[in-house]
Amino acid sequence: MIDDAVSLGRTRDWVERFVVTHDICPFARREMERGSIRYATTDAESFEPALLTLIDECRRLDDDPGIETTLLVLPQGVENFDDYLDLLGLAETLLGDQGYEGVYQLASFHPDYCFDGVEEDDPANYTNRSPYPMLHLLREASIERALSGFAHPERIPERNMALLREMGSERLAAGIDDALPLKSGH
Repeated sequence: MIDDAVSLGRTRDWVERFVVTHDICPFARREMERGSIRYATTDAESFEPALLTLIDECRRLDDDPGIETTLLVLPQGVENFDDYLDLLGLAETLLGDQGYEGVYQLASFHPDYCFDGVEEDDPANYTNRSPYPMLHLLREASIERALSGFAHPERIPERNMALLREMGSERLAAGIDDALPLKSGH
């Protein structure tokens, strides 16, 4: 069992020292500085309790407008990327079933993240690699507001892919400053 304080600490470090430092998400710095990112974890080892925790986090967002976004860390139960993708599909369906479609959006992160059609060792995968599997809940209205004030938001993924490819697989896989996710088995 992974200690919650360890998984949440590594996740915060990853956000600060990788996502924000390298501007992977150009909107993360503001929320980090405002303290409006909620970091939550679950000790669920199966899908059902993890999904129940996800809905609890949606309700928390409903009740607390001071929380802009939630990173739900899943340190156990979905270490296998294919299992994680199964959970992600169920989570997206559940959000719709619970009336959250158009209210919240899920972003997905996993230590072994690999985009469909992309080689596993392509550095571009690190845009969605994290220290632990997680589901990132975002407010749809906030995304729309942020994107409307951002010149060429469609270029964000391209910029990130170019940056990470320039950094290189070896450097990324080594876990720079221990903030980057280490590939499973390393």
